[in-house]
Amino acid sequence: MFSSAKPSGEVVLEAKNVSKFFPGVKALDQVSITLRSGRLTALLGENGAGKSTLMNIIAGVLPMDEGELQLAGARVHFSNPREAREAGVSMIFQEFNLFADLSVAENIFLGREPIDRWGFVDFATMNRHTSALLSELDLAVEPTTTVDHLRVGQQQIVEIAKAISSNARVLIMDEPTSAITEHEIGVLFGLVKKLKAQGVAIAYITHKLEELIHIGDDAVVMRDGKMIQAAPLQDLSRDEIVEMMVGRSVKGRRRPNRVSVGSEVLRAEGVSLRHPERHGDFLLKDINFHVCRGEVLGLFGLMGAGRTELLETMFGLHAARASGMVFVRGEHAKIHSPLEAIRHGLALAPEDRKREGLVLGMSVCENTSLACLSRFERAGFLNESAEREMVAASVARFRVKTPSIQQTIRNLSGGNQQKVILAKWLETNPEVLLLDEPTRGIDANAKDEIYALIHELSQSGLAVIVVSSEIPEILALADRVMVMCEGRKTAEFNRETVNEQVMMAAALPLSRGPK
Repeated sequence: MFSSAKPSGEVVLEAKNVSKFFPGVKALDQVSITLRSGRLTALLGENGAGKSTLMNIIAGVLPMDEGELQLAGARVHFSNPREAREAGVSMIFQEFNLFADLSVAENIFLGREPIDRWGFVDFATMNRHTSALLSELDLAVEPTTTVDHLRVGQQQIVEIAKAISSNARVLIMDEPTSAITEHEIGVLFGLVKKLKAQGVAIAYITHKLEELIHIGDDAVVMRDGKMIQAAPLQDLSRDEIVEMMVGRSVKGRRRPNRVSVGSEVLRAEGVSLRHPERHGDFLLKDINFHVCRGEVLGLFGLMGAGRTELLETMFGLHAARASGMVFVRGEHAKIHSPLEAIRHGLALAPEDRKREGLVLGMSVCENTSLACLSRFERAGFLNESAEREMVAASVARFRVKTPSIQQTIRNLSGGNQQKVILAKWLETNPEVLLLDEPTRGIDANAKDEIYALIHELSQSGLAVIVVSSEIPEILALADRVMVMCEGRKTAEFNRETVNEQVMMAAALPLSRGPK
């Protein structure tokens, strides 16, 4: 699959004294990095440290303002990602770079489609190559499937297939495991080892430090746009890495003692969701659960389990295909739209923050106040002063890194965008907070802050339902754990009886727990 790779350990790519400026922000300050053949270099740092910006420059997505790039000893300049790919530099993006209305195969081979002898796109060959790639990555979808029919995790696998399909000497992976299952992570790690054996130089951005035990060789730690340390991974402990990332000593957060839960606030009985295309099939089938005031209910399952669909159904997004009964504070609640869900005290922070959680062209201020604008309306006019005061307080509470609340939100890092989403929904004063992968793509310190906030909110009486693909995260947060598999509830555990083994057993299709 790959060629032109150098022997293991030889320098493939160097970035020297790279700087990048955005309005009000110096994103990179004289950063240098070396990528070597057959070795995986982990880029570590908090959100906003400059990791993705540096990699986007190397991949031709962004121009640098200062510095230079050398590939195989020769100075290079990439004006766009195509030039980088043609030179052997490919990138797997954390924020998907896919066209929703094109097929999986068309996305993977976009701009380099195989041509038949008559000069037309050879779809048969393209689909055949795509099927082989998807098989290697263990993704069971047809190459002709349009991307808008895929879940977030499946889109991530397509991004990986797109990157590895080229003749890469350098492969950049930006949070490649943030939206995929444990099984898919295992498949990816096997592929990484194969690529390293073939001499490919890999740059790997991650917040999951435990991953690096299996695949990592070197580490580069960044903070506030600067290089802090570069060393072999074996020379750095986890505590040292975290301390360098945040610039201060960080102690592991211990779960505070849980206060007694209050009365039941939300109950679902027999909730089902019909499949939008397959008659007689269901995405959710006969699900029952409840959550009480002051309680955190963890929702775990593998890809396709129906976790996201369950939260969306509770929030009124699929009313035409949903059945069952929902009770809020003991009263039957007919929720046919998100607006009705909000009126009943529900709030949903979605998994796909850029497509579903934010309006990227609007400011931090506008996004934060979007769900509660009626609070600032007076005689048909917006009280902008009161709106700004509320947003400033929320930004400070969540430690959102932004030059101004008027900054366009697409210019913020992913973790800071996620904080704005949480701030937006908490300003609606909900009674039940639905969190779908709330720490996806968030660095270790920001994750601790989110955990602390969830504990604080639950102890103040808010009911919280958390969907997460990370078992340790569920175990760190949840008072009870509900496990799903293939659209059904398969098990439920309390805090005293839950562990990784019983959760995974209940999540696997052939090892279901009691319904």
